[in-house]
Amino acid sequence: MASVSSGFGPKLRSRKHGAATPLDDLDKRLLNLMQGSFPIAERPYQHVAAQAGVAETEVIERVKRLLQERIIRQVTPIFDTRALGYSSMLVAAKVDPDNPWRAANVINEHPGVSHNYLRNHEFNIWFTIATEPDSKLGLDGTLEVLAREARAESVRQLPTLKLFKIRMDLEMEGGTDALAKAVEVAPPAETERQPYDEFDMAVIRATQGDMPVVPEPYAPAAEQLQIPQARLLEHLTGMQERRLLRRVAAILFHRRAGFSANGMGVWKVPEEQIMEIGPRMAAFRGISHCYERPTYKDWPYSIFTMAHGRSKDECDTILDSISADTGVTERATLYSSTEFKKIRLLYFTDEHRAWERRHAGA
Repeated sequence: MASVSSGFGPKLRSRKHGAATPLDDLDKRLLNLMQGSFPIAERPYQHVAAQAGVAETEVIERVKRLLQERIIRQVTPIFDTRALGYSSMLVAAKVDPDNPWRAANVINEHPGVSHNYLRNHEFNIWFTIATEPDSKLGLDGTLEVLAREARAESVRQLPTLKLFKIRMDLEMEGGTDALAKAVEVAPPAETERQPYDEFDMAVIRATQGDMPVVPEPYAPAAEQLQIPQARLLEHLTGMQERRLLRRVAAILFHRRAGFSANGMGVWKVPEEQIMEIGPRMAAFRGISHCYERPTYKDWPYSIFTMAHGRSKDECDTILDSISADTGVTERATLYSSTEFKKIRLLYFTDEHRAWERRHAGA
């Protein structure tokens, strides 16, 4: 297999078990349910409790503890950046390898940068960035400013050409076999902007960020909006049907939850096979993100798959299983050694315009 793991960057962390806090079987069950089965309902924890076979109070107390112990990062609505008309992409930058933190701090200051990692490659900083629909600089102008201020030697834009999967939930109960197994193959997702109005924006502002861990977590947002909770729940369900809202879920701290490694497997797939191979790669349980991205003369990899595992070996097993299933053998695997930033993007705030005024007078 032509699998490459470059020697660039510091030594990778790869703990055998990864979690800093022991988790019992019920914790793991609840973490799976909170990631994938948290409903838009008046009492969502009651629904989770019924599936777990425990009391609602038990679920709430455990979720509070998992938040305090930094296993759960937050419970939050996950809105669709592209459907809301934000321009976004993955960016690879080549910065000073002896002081990547200087460049990372510059990049992190932009409010649209949600993920930023040091990876073991000549292009050593990899980040995702989004700009608002009415941005004066736009994505290209913003990246020009960031490249200049970060003193990047080179910047490679890697926008999404086709989205095959985006669903970040970690399998807490199953082992390597579960992660390295293909499940249902889904069709590529739509990425076009969807229509929305001022009330949709108000709902997003009221609900985004950390939701309270209480029996009725949607109630405070309804009160802020001065509408009945039932109307808010109905509207959120409609936003989900319109693809503005992907889901409401718990987001985990990967390493604290035991997933100490993430490997970005990039694949050289012939253009005529991308639409057949992409969904098959996306179907693997251990893959959270799968995209088609542009190729370059020195970058022949067209499909990107993000694998999450409890160790580097587990990530490699997931990617090896994909290779065995699809017959695609030419890949590189880029591991993250440092997480510079990881947040959920906040929409329709003043921070984007403030950044543009400070850095470009826009």
